[in-house]
Amino acid sequence: MKIDWHTKDIEETAKTLKTNISTGLSTEEAQKRLQKYGPNELEEKKKASPIVIFLEQFNDVLIWILLFAVLISIIRGESFDAIVIGIILLINAILGFVQHFRAEKALEALKALAAPTATVIRQKEVEIKTAEVVPGDI
Repeated sequence: MKIDWHTKDIEETAKTLKTNISTGLSTEEAQKRLQKYGPNELEEKKKASPIVIFLEQFNDVLIWILLFAVLISIIRGESFDAIVIGIILLINAILGFVQHFRAEKALEALKALAAPTATVIRQKEVEIKTAEVVPGDI
């Protein structure tokens, strides 16, 4: 059931969510709702494996052109050129992989550092992690 919350008045919203405007939810009720609805967090997409991240470094038009150049060099018998281009491609892939890995780690550190909080009324005014906010919190 989709509810347009922005069109409801305060009393109607409180009644629908079975909460009290002045006292909010009890701690027990908040725990029950957290169990029922889960944490107030966006689902994180599944992380790619390191192998997939490494192989993604080769998913570029210019890289494909260089791989084609390696193939042509091998066919023409110019193994030195093929090896040099291949080494450059491998170094590029390794650097891209390392950069991607470090960026993910930095992003995780920033998420942990900036753990947001919310002030809600649960019998009294308390500050909680936003992941613990449940339907009915005031």
